[in-house]
Amino acid sequence: MSYDCVVCVKQVPDTANITGEAMKADGTVNRAALPAIFNPEDLHALEAALRVREMHGGTVTAITMGPPAACDVLRDCLYRGADRAILVTDRRAAASDTLATSYILSRAVKSVGKFDMVFCGRQAIDGDTAQVGPQMAEKLGIPQVTYLEQIVELTGRTVRARRNVGNGWEIVECRMPVLMTVIDTANEPRPAAAKRVMLYKRARAQAEIAADVAQQMPGASADEQANEVARRVADLQSRKLLIEQWGLEDIGADLAWCGMSGSPTKVHRIQSIVLKKEGYAEVPATSEGIRDMVHELIVDRTLG
Repeated sequence: MSYDCVVCVKQVPDTANITGEAMKADGTVNRAALPAIFNPEDLHALEAALRVREMHGGTVTAITMGPPAACDVLRDCLYRGADRAILVTDRRAAASDTLATSYILSRAVKSVGKFDMVFCGRQAIDGDTAQVGPQMAEKLGIPQVTYLEQIVELTGRTVRARRNVGNGWEIVECRMPVLMTVIDTANEPRPAAAKRVMLYKRARAQAEIAADVAQQMPGASADEQANEVARRVADLQSRKLLIEQWGLEDIGADLAWCGMSGSPTKVHRIQSIVLKKEGYAEVPATSEGIRDMVHELIVDRTLG
């Protein structure tokens, strides 16, 4: 029996090397100052879906929500083996928190059509909430398996999976369709395949094509640019290189649940903590040593 898998991926700012330039004066993150990367645990989710297809057959569809630049991670998915790539982009989805994001992604998953398994990374490194996957499962009305470490068995419409519970693991069993969030110890993501890179490096979404046309034909009229965009879209579609692009209307989303209007979470401030002291201090394993350490921490305002 074959299985149709959907993988939700995200382009995130690289938070591994945060500097002072990465923070704005108001305490929010300056995303433009950080390089954009494929969210690490989403790569493991993609690998899990690809392995299901390799063992049982079926399809792998990659979905991301974001600006047109997020197509970079969709191309990466195609390079690694995904069959289909979909960009969900709409200005009205900007500033969505996890509740709004999970709603939009759940509508996109439903719009894909038939699916047996939905894979997500456990969490994104730019938020670390681990909320979107479980919230999607709730909105889709399907069971969820979090902290997936291994799919033990697939039999008909039943999946048995091993999930990491911190101090050990447990085997759970549920019926499909199911949503699973994958951790970084689940597998080793495969690299991009050279042949697929050569094949899909020119894959583009309509928004990317429109931006290219506007840059390459600055003196053209709006109608001329629109005709050129339509020509390029048709050309890529005929060569199966068009990344599908959906707006909120295309997935039947209720605008009241999207963007700021659908986001009850408000970020007051993001604070960058800079550790100024270098080196280390040894603390004698005596009562006096501990008293001195506590005193120093109080003087430095680390405690108290």
